[in-house]
This record gives sequence, C-alpha cells and structure tokens, in this order.
Amino acid sequence: MSAFMEETKCLLPRIAFIACGCFSPPTPMHLRMFEIARDHFEMQGTHKVVGGIISPTHDSYAKKGLASSLDRCAMVKLAVQSSNWIRLSDWEVHQNQWMRTQSVLQYHQNFMNNYLNSAAGAGDAEPNGSLPGWLPFSLRERKDPVHLKLLCGADLLESFAVPGLWAEADIEDIVANHGLVVITRCGSNPEKFIFESDILTKYKRNITLITNWVPNEVSSTLVRRLLSRGQSVKYLIDDLVLEYIKRQRLFNVKSKYITDAVRPNHLIFNHAYTDNNKNAANSLIGEQNMDESDSPSPQLLQQATSRVFCCGDTSPRGPKLLRVGPGQAVQVITMQSDEKAESQAKKQKIAQVQL
Repeated sequence: MSAFMEETKCLLPRIAFIACGCFSPPTPMHLRMFEIARDHFEMQGTHKVVGGIISPTHDSYAKKGLASSLDRCAMVKLAVQSSNWIRLSDWEVHQNQWMRTQSVLQYHQNFMNNYLNSAAGAGDAEPNGSLPGWLPFSLRERKDPVHLKLLCGADLLESFAVPGLWAEADIEDIVANHGLVVITRCGSNPEKFIFESDILTKYKRNITLITNWVPNEVSSTLVRRLLSRGQSVKYLIDDLVLEYIKRQRLFNVKSKYITDAVRPNHLIFNHAYTDNNKNAANSLIGEQNMDESDSPSPQLLQQATSRVFCCGDTSPRGPKLLRVGPGQAVQVITMQSDEKAESQAKKQKIAQVQL
C-alpha cells in the first residue's frame, strides 16, 4: 500500500510557493506559512510541493522600518538555514527599481520553465554560470511543469480592494495564471473579500484558503517596536536573526550589550560583508512602521531630484519607471552608470554570509 501511495504521489501535479514582502525582519510566522500550506496540499493529496521561495522587496520600496536589502537577505538566509526546502531569492533586490509582484512571479515561473525545458538543465544560468540558490532541488526528476503560486496572508488579499494600490490587470494575471494560497486567521472571513471582487470571484477556483488554527500574532512591526524600546524579542524571532540584528544595530535596537548565548560556533559572520552593509544601504530608506502590503513611500518621490525626470522626458542613460503601487507609473528615474556594478556587488556580499 505504501509503495502505491508513493507512486501516486509522484504523479501529482507539482507546485511551488513564493512569498513576497519586506521581511524586516523575517519572523517564524513567515516560515510557518510555507509549512501550513505544504501540509494542506499534502493532506488533500492534490499536489506535490517541491519548493518554497522568499523574495524580499527592493530597497526603493522605501518605507520606515525597512532595513537594507543586504541586511534583509542576510536575515532571511539565517532564518531558513534549518529548512531543506524554503530558500531565499535575491533577484528582486538586485533589480534597478522596485518590481511589481506580478513581475516577480513571472520571472521565477519563466526561469523554472526554461530550466526544465533546457537540454543541459542549465536554463538561464546567472552571469557567473551558476544556478540561483532559490531553485528547488530535483526539479528535473520529472519533465512536467512546476506551477508557482503566490503565498500570502489574508491582509494581502484584502489589499486588493484598496483603491489605486493594485492594477486590476496585475491582480487578474496573478490569480488567473499563478494562483493564490492564502493563510487566514481563525474567525476571519476571506470569502467576503472574494465575493466582493469580480476578478477574484471569476478565478475563485485558483484561490486556496487555508485556516491557521495555531494563531501567531508576532509581526515584523511588533518586533521592531519592541527592539526600539529596548525590550526582549527572544523566542519571538530566530536566535540567529536576533543576533544579526544586534550585531548590525538594526531597527534602532537599544540593547546595551550583545549576549554570547546565541553565538553557536558554526555561525561566523563575514566581517567584510557586515562592515560594508551600511555603505551599500540605500540612503533613501527611512525608519517608519509599515506592513508587508504597504505601498512605497511618497517621500521617495521627492528626493534625488538631480536624477528625476517627468514622465515623457528622456535621458541619455535610459529612463526607468518608478511606481508608487503595483501598476502605477509615477515618474521616471534615470540609472547611474555604476548601478549594474553595484547590484552585482550586492549579490556577492549577500553570498558571502557564511552559514
């Protein structure tokens, strides 16, 4: 019987999850969402989950409380090191601008498709010839495609109703072509939001609602607030993430000492990496409170005036659109000539975190 069940499982359609957000800092609930979602599909016996991806947002998201992308990626790497299937993707943070969620989904889906369809299995390898670390293991054990779904909380689903925050075309593309896996709180009513949206109702079959029966209200905002007050967050976030926060003095942490209690011997921070984090951080990042579904701060639009061109203007260095919310083009910001080199430097620094 067990052999039959294993054979049946191998025939199930394959899916992977991707979670987009700030992760400033990552909390256990960010990771629990992946485990809850995988349990659901495995217990239902409808799909085989092959991987989970965490994609932190770009620095130009620019909300108060947003640590630099280098620090956020480092914290995510530390948080997921105990997992054998959830991984960090730093593709989004290395782009020249903030990316819409739909674009992030499409990139990762296309990459997996190309990888599976390539004869050599290399797909679209990165410039250095290696495959990205977020790519799930053993994708080529089977030839069938892997369907990437957006994993989120009910707050993101509700944000679809905020006027001007999401482009309707993006919502329809995400739900129709990728699908949503929504982790909801006990007692919430996500069906109401689906009912009140024509687009969500149209593609309701592509939305999986999963109730989290073990409440965990620890948010990134709460962690930042406690840290800024000098209060303990031990047991609220991963010890290694907490140690990193203290070492880097993130989120206005007021702890007057760094404890040795959470310094396992195998955790050796690369000092060149951590020393350079502050220099590489985007100077436009503020220190406000924010939620994972917030739109980029309008203050960003009033800075760096020497690089700003009104819509319709041109630049010899090539214009780039900056968006306040998904699908909303607001203004054009030119690229500095060394931005690509800086992005590559960021990638190398993130890779230098020794786990």
